[in-house]
Amino acid sequence: MENGGSSRATMAELQEVQITEEKPLLPGQTPEAAKTHSVETPYGSVTFTVYGTPKPKRPAILTYHDVGLNYKSCFQPLFQFGDMQEIIQNFVRVHVDAPGMEEGAPVFPLGYQYPSLDQLADMIPCILQYLNFSTIIGVGVGAGAYVLSRYALNHPDTVEGLVLINIDPNAKGWMDWAAHKLTGLTSSVSEMILGHLFSQEELSRNSELIQKYRNIITHAPNLENIELYWNSYNNRRDLNFERGGDITLKCPVMLVVGDQAPHEDAVVECNSKLDPTQTSFLKMADSGGQPQLTQPGKLTEAFKYFLQGMGYMASSCMTRLSRSRTASLTSAASIDGNRSRSRTLSQSSESGTLSSGPPGHTMEVSC
Repeated sequence: MENGGSSRATMAELQEVQITEEKPLLPGQTPEAAKTHSVETPYGSVTFTVYGTPKPKRPAILTYHDVGLNYKSCFQPLFQFGDMQEIIQNFVRVHVDAPGMEEGAPVFPLGYQYPSLDQLADMIPCILQYLNFSTIIGVGVGAGAYVLSRYALNHPDTVEGLVLINIDPNAKGWMDWAAHKLTGLTSSVSEMILGHLFSQEELSRNSELIQKYRNIITHAPNLENIELYWNSYNNRRDLNFERGGDITLKCPVMLVVGDQAPHEDAVVECNSKLDPTQTSFLKMADSGGQPQLTQPGKLTEAFKYFLQGMGYMASSCMTRLSRSRTASLTSAASIDGNRSRSRTLSQSSESGTLSSGPPGHTMEVSC
């Protein structure tokens, strides 16, 4: 959070209330029908899966996964979570698989030139044109968060909001490259990717979740493809965000990272470079490197407030959430005040939307 006397005064008034997880989607509930499509782009074919039908005057929710994952392994625990159903029934969803990451993808031939992250972003207009969708709310993790950010910089009029988990907007420096090369001498690609996805503490504990994802990545039939995506991520360009400058995200943004996660410092730095009136920062305790996998309930709740701040979730949709749980998500503010029809999580609302405190200061949330 930005420093300042008024913001410190606001922070002193905070209350932290424990959030309890809701039950996930029950086994008896019927899953949504999914339609998978592929389109050709200037940089190769891309596969994506659509859930639901377009809603009038509403953007699509478009997701983009991280390295080592596909849309299912990255986002299914979040979007199948019980409370998330209130959201997804109101939006069509488009889950993009990076080229060669979709289930059953053939291994690319030797010497195949995998797209850069910038080129992956340039594939998104082809997807939206194919579906005849005009605007999106993007949800990205890691490399996927970078891709959606690059797309938003290039096509700001088509992005209404972004949820960016574990984003690192910076290119690798020389020290990073040296460390990466040294690690590559002693570690397999799968182990390096696991170190990108999860904290060392998580990997040491070797929980059931870690064992599951270690098995998924280590034994992936398309591991060669995954390595290509990994290389593109490590060769990313700097997004060059500049607070108050011309290069910035124009839409409301919710930055998310787990406390002690591998990318915590990068997300904190990204927060310092974005427009504080448009940006909220959610640091999640006890969530590790992948909060959408470990804390889907907390992330779902924050996403609801984010959408409500954009005017898309009516207060009636929020009645299942108690006032005390509303207070638990605020780190900078009162819940009182009249609602201006703001598009950001960082405005107050009489129905319980989060508040950012004094104007010009980025809201920071810990939960």
